[in-house]
Order: sequence, then structure tokens, then C-alpha cells
Amino acid sequence: MRRLFKILIVAFVAVILSSPAMAQVQSPVGNSFADLAERLLPGVVNISTVRRQPVSNEQPEIISANEYLRDYFLQDEGGKTSLGSGFLIDGKGYIVTNNHVIDKADEIIVRLTDEKQFNAIVVGRDKMTDLALLKIDAAAPLPYVKLGDSDKLRVGDWILAIGNPFGLGGSVSAGIVSAKSRDIDAGSYDSFIQTDASINQGSSGGPLFDMNGEVVGINTAIFSSTGASMGIGFATPINLSKFVIEQLMTKGKVERGWIGVKVISNEEALRISEEKTFAGGVVVSSLMADSPATAAGIEAGDILMALNGADIKNAKDFSRRIAESPIGSSIILRVWRNGQIKDISLIINLMPENPKVSANVSPQSSAAKAGIYLEDLGLTVVAKEHKVAVDEVLINSDAAAKGIKNGDIIDKADGKAVESIEDLRSYAAYAAAAGRPMELTVISDGIPQTLILDENKNGAN
Repeated sequence: MRRLFKILIVAFVAVILSSPAMAQVQSPVGNSFADLAERLLPGVVNISTVRRQPVSNEQPEIISANEYLRDYFLQDEGGKTSLGSGFLIDGKGYIVTNNHVIDKADEIIVRLTDEKQFNAIVVGRDKMTDLALLKIDAAAPLPYVKLGDSDKLRVGDWILAIGNPFGLGGSVSAGIVSAKSRDIDAGSYDSFIQTDASINQGSSGGPLFDMNGEVVGINTAIFSSTGASMGIGFATPINLSKFVIEQLMTKGKVERGWIGVKVISNEEALRISEEKTFAGGVVVSSLMADSPATAAGIEAGDILMALNGADIKNAKDFSRRIAESPIGSSIILRVWRNGQIKDISLIINLMPENPKVSANVSPQSSAAKAGIYLEDLGLTVVAKEHKVAVDEVLINSDAAAKGIKNGDIIDKADGKAVESIEDLRSYAAYAAAAGRPMELTVISDGIPQTLILDENKNGAN
């Protein structure tokens, strides 16, 4: 009986260990990434730059409200040398990297895996997506990597990151796709791939590969309280970068489409009929004078539901699609206004360098009567039992873009307790006089969250 019991126990354990839930996790390429890494490494380069002239303490960086969001870019204390990564996209010597890797450089040096070095020239750069295209000249065709399809990535897929951490040279790390479409508040076109692959300073501009050995992302930033990898890295999806790369290669700059509106994501589902609702779209918060949108009859407060028949997901999706529309082409926007749907046709213009807003949505009159309007914050607030509550949010304000809504309690401003409207007005005036954003701790639905408000950060399309 005892022997039979042991046999049953062994059999039971064997079944458990062989079950899918307990099976050992293996990469899709077997027990090793070695063959894939060996094939890809020659197409990845190390980049160093030299600044001959003294510079200020200002350093190129990813700008975000989150203090723990960092690029991973190495710079010496004197600001003369920086280290980063990049990758060859064809045999002629074109290299993709981050713009902040080569920003303000007097000399750019590219080193291949075989230790050959080249001086590179800047073909073009784009600050809005933090991308740059370089070119080196070699006597023979160079090894390069293939651009893939980042839209096919799924959360949980294996990926490889290759870069130049801490200037050590080509290093490979593996991980998975932790999340997609991350908005890290770094620009108008945020839609980052999040990964837990170990990526450190010096890897900025390096490629993120799928298991087919194709580039699916460009490593751009890490979330870290120490400066070292904490398992949260962000890469620009290659599908969002292809438009920029092509423009830089053919024109040396990026020409984006523009219709002259500012938008924020629509948060409330629209009831189209008794049976149908629409979730998504964007709200037009303001328009520019003499813009295609103004000429076509778009109005502030309109909800844009679809572009050329395809649903608009959110503000980032809309901004990217407008920017990538050919200059001079005609588009059709499906608009929801006062419960009615209509299609409006307009022509895509070239985005001006400094578009100015001239037709803003005004604060609602009811809001002005109910409380005190603070222009610097785009909020109307009321006193409520030794606290300050949000009564209305200006539709084109950064507060609206950050998700502040009616009924939220403003608990702190720049770390100081807010117990009255005068407290908040004083802190807001101080921040405005200093020309800096303001940090607010807001209690929304019982949950405190810290936000950075900056009225100058809203993007235009």
C-alpha cells in the first residue's frame, strides 16, 4: 500500500509539473537568444559625440512631469562627451538614433561591432518625436537591420534590446512587452511600448527587436528613481517612427499635416441611437484663425468621431493621423454637434512653426457665477468646508487634458496645503510669476493623485 501511495504521489507531481501553468517559460527561439543576437549585433552601433565649446548646465532630456522618467543618455561632468546607441537601416550607412543623443554635438563618432569608426553627419532631426537620422560613408555595404511592424506586438511577447549601456559596447538583454500605447507626457505623439528588458544609461536610441529579428521600437526612456534600470523602459513604436524616418531621409526635415485645432480626448460615450453608443473621439477645445478647420466650419466644442471613415481613438491617435496626412490632401471628419452627426470635408495644410490659438472656448457663464475662475489654472473653484473644490474646467486647459473634473478636491499646491481659494490663488500666481508649471495634489473619487499643470504644453493639429 505504501509503495502504491508513493507511485501515485510521483505521478501526481509529474502531471502538475507538465501542466501549461507550471511549464518552464522558454523563449520562442528555444533555450537561447544567441543565434538571433549574433545576427543582429552587427547592425547596431555605438554613438559618441563631442562638444568643443563650453555649454550651460542644460542637458538634452526627455521632458515629462514625472520626476522619475529619465532618458538613458550618458554625459560627462564637463558636458563635452556623450554616449548613446543607434542602428543601421540600410547598407548605405543611414543610422537612426534619438535626437537628444546628438543634440548640440560638434562631432559625432559611430563605432561598429567590428571596432571600425566613422564620423557621421546629421541628415535630419525631429524634436517632436526625439528622432534623428545620421549618415556614415563606408567603402563597402554595411550590415543593417530590418524595420518590423510594431502594431503586431502583443503584451507578453518576447523582445530583445541591444545598446551601449554605460559605454560598455554592444549589450543584449531580453524581456517582454509589458504594455502598449503608454503616454509618458513626453510629447504630442506619445504611444510608447513598455518593456521590462534591462536597459540602462547609454542605450538611448538603440533598437528593440521582436523574435523575427525586426526592429519594433526605438529605446527612448526609463522609469527610475536611481538612474539605473528598474525594469520599466519605454520605446517609440517603429510604426510611429517610419513616417519621420522617411521624411528625414527624403527632405531632411519633417513636414506635418495641420488643420488648426487643439483637442482633448472625449471621456463620455455618445448615444447615437437607442441601440448604439460611440466611445472615443476627441473634443475640439480651440481653433486657430485662418485655419482649414475654421474655414470648414469646425467649432469649439465639436466632438470629432472619425477621420476618413476610421474611428478616432483619442487625442494622440488623432494628432498622429493628422500629422501624417499628405499636405494638400482632402480629409473628411465625422462631427458630433448638439446631438447631430455631420461629415465635414477640409484640406490638410502644412503645420506652421508656431501656430497661435485665436479662438478659445470661454469658461461657461454658469461656472463663472458659481465660483471663482483662476485663469492660470483654467479652473473655476468654490470653497467647501475648509477645502477647495473644482466647479468647472476650461475645456482647452491643461487641467482638462490631465483629467481634472468637476467635484475634485485640490488638496495641495506645490506641496503646500490648500485650505482656501486665496491659498490656491496665491500659489498659482507665484508659479506663474516664476514661469514654471504648478504641481497639484488632487483628490478624485477619494483617490489622491499628483499632477503637473502647464498651460503651454497643449499640442496643436
